[in-house]
Amino acid sequence: MSYETITVKPSTPTIGAEISGVDLSRPLGNQQFQEVHDALMAHSVLFFRDQDLTLDQHKAFGRLFGELAIHPNTKAPDGHPEILPIHADANSKRIAGERWHSDVSCDPEPPMGSILNLKTIPPSGGDTIFASMYAAYDALSAPMKTFLSGLTAIHDGAPNYTRTNNLYGHKTDKVFPRAEHPVIRTHPVTGRQAIFVNPVFTVGLKDMPEAESTAILNFLYEHCGRPHWQVRFQWQPNSVAFWDNRCVQHIAMWDYYPQVRSGFRVTVKGDRPFYRAG
Repeated sequence: MSYETITVKPSTPTIGAEISGVDLSRPLGNQQFQEVHDALMAHSVLFFRDQDLTLDQHKAFGRLFGELAIHPNTKAPDGHPEILPIHADANSKRIAGERWHSDVSCDPEPPMGSILNLKTIPPSGGDTIFASMYAAYDALSAPMKTFLSGLTAIHDGAPNYTRTNNLYGHKTDKVFPRAEHPVIRTHPVTGRQAIFVNPVFTVGLKDMPEAESTAILNFLYEHCGRPHWQVRFQWQPNSVAFWDNRCVQHIAMWDYYPQVRSGFRVTVKGDRPFYRAG
């Protein structure tokens, strides 16, 4: 694929690309937007350096790709309900994203993508690792692909968000989202198949005994976490990562305690996952 308004440098042959030649604080022209979109479809996660965005600029960039979501649990900064603060320091008892996951997969219409802009990073550590669920699916045997294509997973936000709230002594009467999604989902743009279960939000497989469900899910979690389809992003101040939540899982490394790692994320709304044989 050729690009005229941006430079795209693949991070690995499977997933990730570093993008230069674009200022995300300024409105993107139609061609530049289309090229960023096409790069995301081709590489699943994009990395940008030296992007010092205000909250309004951050939201404006996200809105190019769709309506912004409001997080079901985390409090937003005043006046910016679409902004998700990402912050860890010496007082943190946990961090966001410390296990492999796809963002808010418990929602009936999980996010299309997430855009994270970190402002402060620790002297070392704090990387984010991304994994291609396209590649994880492609590596399965033909019989396993056929078997999984008929399964439905139950995703529930309550266990994860309740655990977080209990750690910090937060009491809430919120009802967290819960949904059923195909274990294998078809990407609505690329048409490729991707594994869509994760240990943070997936609580079981529909119409299956617990022992069978647990065994299958544990196999998939181990399989999806293999290093063969991963890219590791080393943050710098004002870096941005933009990942396609429909075909990517990620994990944030908490190896920098008690140092500070801080920034903001916007999340672009998505649609209901589906499976279509291809």
